[in-house]
Amino acid sequence: MNIKVFYISVFFCLGQINFSFSQKAKIYHQGWIDFNKNGIKDIYEDPKQDIDSRINDLLSKMTLEEKTNQCATLYGYKRVLKDELPTPAWQNEIWKDGIANIDEHLNGLKPTQFSFPYTKHIEAKNTVQRWFVEQTRLGIPVDFTNEGIHGLNHDKATPLPAPIAIGSTWNKTLIKQAGQIVGKEGKALGYTNIYAPILDLARDPRWGRVVECYGEDPFLVAELGKQMVLGIQAQGLASTLKHYAVYSIPKGGRDGDARTDPHVAPRELHQIHLYPFKRVIKEAKPWGVMSSYNDWDGVPVSASTYFLTDLLRKEYGFKGYVVSDSEAIEFVNTKHRVANGYKDGVRQVAEAGMNVRTHFTPPQDYILPLRELVKEGKLSLATLDRNVADVLRVKFNLGLFDKPYVEDTKQAAKIVNDLAAQNFAEDIAKQSLVLLKNDKNLLPLQLKNLKNILVTGPLAVDKTVYISRYGPQKLNVTSVLEGIQNYVGQQAKVSFAKGCEVIDENWPESEIIPQKITKAEQAGIDEAVKQAQAADVVIAVLGEDEIRVGESRSRTSLGLPGKQLQLLQALQETGKPIVLVLINGRPLTINWENKYIPAILEAWFPNTSGPKAIAETLFGDHNPGGKLTVTFPKSVGQIEFNFPFKPGSHAGQPSEGPNGFGSTAVEGALYPFGYGLSYTTFAYSNLKISPTEQNKAGLINISFDVKNTGKYDGDEIVQLYIKDVVSSVTTYDSQLRGFERVNLKIGETKTLNFTLKPDDLALLDKNMNWTVEPGKFEVRIGSSSENIQLKGSFNIKE
Repeated sequence: MNIKVFYISVFFCLGQINFSFSQKAKIYHQGWIDFNKNGIKDIYEDPKQDIDSRINDLLSKMTLEEKTNQCATLYGYKRVLKDELPTPAWQNEIWKDGIANIDEHLNGLKPTQFSFPYTKHIEAKNTVQRWFVEQTRLGIPVDFTNEGIHGLNHDKATPLPAPIAIGSTWNKTLIKQAGQIVGKEGKALGYTNIYAPILDLARDPRWGRVVECYGEDPFLVAELGKQMVLGIQAQGLASTLKHYAVYSIPKGGRDGDARTDPHVAPRELHQIHLYPFKRVIKEAKPWGVMSSYNDWDGVPVSASTYFLTDLLRKEYGFKGYVVSDSEAIEFVNTKHRVANGYKDGVRQVAEAGMNVRTHFTPPQDYILPLRELVKEGKLSLATLDRNVADVLRVKFNLGLFDKPYVEDTKQAAKIVNDLAAQNFAEDIAKQSLVLLKNDKNLLPLQLKNLKNILVTGPLAVDKTVYISRYGPQKLNVTSVLEGIQNYVGQQAKVSFAKGCEVIDENWPESEIIPQKITKAEQAGIDEAVKQAQAADVVIAVLGEDEIRVGESRSRTSLGLPGKQLQLLQALQETGKPIVLVLINGRPLTINWENKYIPAILEAWFPNTSGPKAIAETLFGDHNPGGKLTVTFPKSVGQIEFNFPFKPGSHAGQPSEGPNGFGSTAVEGALYPFGYGLSYTTFAYSNLKISPTEQNKAGLINISFDVKNTGKYDGDEIVQLYIKDVVSSVTTYDSQLRGFERVNLKIGETKTLNFTLKPDDLALLDKNMNWTVEPGKFEVRIGSSSENIQLKGSFNIKE
């Protein structure tokens, strides 16, 4: 069958399905839809009614079966759902009474004919939605959910770098634009709810999902997360925050089957881990929250009234619905063992405030015991109504009861990954790069002075890091080697020697038991050395591939895996200038590399524009301006070692070293939070603080000048920190309370202005109440948490 005939056949089938549905239900009227097919405009069908009235009216009409169905997710095609489009058998499935949401349906993560081209996808999505509107009794539309932490999780959508790279831009405007792109593309493709952003803090670099976090600091994550939510929801979709709460620091950084027992004190819980959620919920008002499957202080978060109701709804003002992370409900019984069987776990999470259960098993696994609990009087109908009302509120606010279908099926082809989005993807890739070292200004490389360039290392040709979970798929990917070759063209010879694989054959055992190098490994290194001897410069691209990083992929070591360090050491012995490009998803303990390699560029897990961005940066078309949002420790033994920290907690030992003898001391960060170099230099001056004495409810205005004093145009990320000099409880040594990415031409000066609000100064006192205490506060302005250029102070009066 030729492609034209194929598409005609597909659209004919879709049209036949739509036609048959419409014949059975003539429900579409001017300005409203007769969802329950009774010929009357009920309150819940009337767009002119207020949302609470519409919710109450709909709830009053719902049966127990219909209510419980709004409490579960139906995973999409080839996850749980076996059909791409509705079939007659759906009338015998549990979702004949509706469903809360369908997740990842036809997004291409699982092979389907309906992910691309986009017109075909949207027709299919509308067909599924039409089935729920027309073939269920009350016609409650479905919320189509999908992932989107680094671009929409759909075939050929606009790719963003990994969140750890997004965070390294420190660019709030850019992050909001990223959210707008994710939301715009999601809206065009028929999604109504995006699972993004991740607000977890990357406090333990061993943890596999550091790559999916913006950084380790709560203020930074709150500021960037807020922008992502605002960007997504401005397009008319819901943004669902992940993962609430205290999810990112399982004991010892262990992932996989661990995911429990975070060692977090109550004050740290609120000041560090809950801070981003509180801020983002209050200021950006997301419509979704995903509850995590860990416990805190012995109570599973997903079964905690304290977390899901007292904090989330009563204190933070959350108005949307909570969806469980996969298997979070099952874990209440199977892992946490605080429920007497699965059914009791269902009762606990429902009472706590869980709205929608999500897992890779059929929805009836949750719906049926939920019904039984109500019938047996073990779960009140009032509790069920409360949970269902939250789901309906989101659907009404998203306009699903007014316009349940994508009306323009052709717009997505013009919107998704359009030219503007492609240019944006290149820009964010460049802004995420962090220059870690540049001795004797080796970078930028002067191409006119180079005849032979050696590119080496396994990450130079690895392509797994550009398309990872929870983002776009089926993209055209080039490698770093290809990016450099495309840039250099015929101006110089670019040779390649892989040198070694990402890991050795004994990995991960070799993480803790060193293995002798094999003959094959030595031969690879020897070949790289041979080619290096004929090169003018060596570009070594090393780090981690996608298999070493991500969900359930924690590590025991933070060094370069496999024989990559041995490769680099052999190359260094040639005496040739070496540039190390790091492709990785977590901080690495690159102590030898930092000491002996003259130039190091951190690229994280970039998007598909990453190789081009890396090449342009190495050769000077782009001046790197990103900063680290995570501390690079010198040793795993220092963990936890992150920012912010309590006074003295990062201090050295009174003896010669931590072990008391010899020169074994490991003190300080390899690279601190907020660190990043540039090809140019910047000078700070003229700090002004007004007023220098203020009451507890007042504002503090801060301004200062930044000047580009170097030889290149460049971006500086200015950072404002405060220190509470004396307080009733121990506070952090320094706290980030403002930042801005500013572009400066050669010789240009700009004045930066910040305003500190009372919340920026607040602490949790001895009675766990948020308060602003009187006393002196120190202001610190600099280019990192350690490189402070300006200092001043102000006083808060009684």
